[in-house]
Order: sequence, then C-alpha cells, then structure tokens
Amino acid sequence: MPRPPCRRRISHEAPADYFKPAGVPLCDLEEVLLGADELEAVRLADLEGLYHTEAAKQMEISRQTFDRILISAHGKIARALVKGAALRIARNADGNTEPK
Repeated sequence: MPRPPCRRRISHEAPADYFKPAGVPLCDLEEVLLGADELEAVRLADLEGLYHTEAAKQMEISRQTFDRILISAHGKIARALVKGAALRIARNADGNTEPK
C-alpha cells in the first residue's frame, strides 16, 4: 500500500480555473488537470527562478519530490499547448477545483 502524499505548502492561488485556446468552446476541448502543487512548483522554479533546493524548502517537501512534481507539471503544460487542450487548474493539492 503506497504511503499517503505529504501536505505541500502552496502560497499562490491561480487567477483562473481554466486556460484554453481562444475561439473554441470548452465543451469541445480535451481537458488536462494541473494540480495546485504543480502550479506552485512551476511558479517557484520558472517564474521566480529559484533553485530546486530552495523551492522545495518553500513548499516543505524534499528536492526529489519537487523535481517529480515539476516534471509532471511541465509534461501537462506541454500536452495542453501542443494538443490545443484546455488546462484546468486545481484549487487544492488533492486535485479539487473547490477551495477548502
């Protein structure tokens, strides 16, 4: 039985729930779910330019876990961009779009 995921510190909330290609109805698009922890990892590493060690400390996780989260996020963002899919951003690390 896998161990439950550790809580992650997320200090930024996405300004929107969805990003999608212009001119295409949301109901016609494939949807890619980006977790709140994945968005936070992208923000810290790519936008803030932090080293992975420092970003992991801010999220209160190990550097290896941070790396796995960031790789997953980059893959999902790339898939949404290349396939023209809608990118849904979860409000919570557990994948929910509803605030806690």
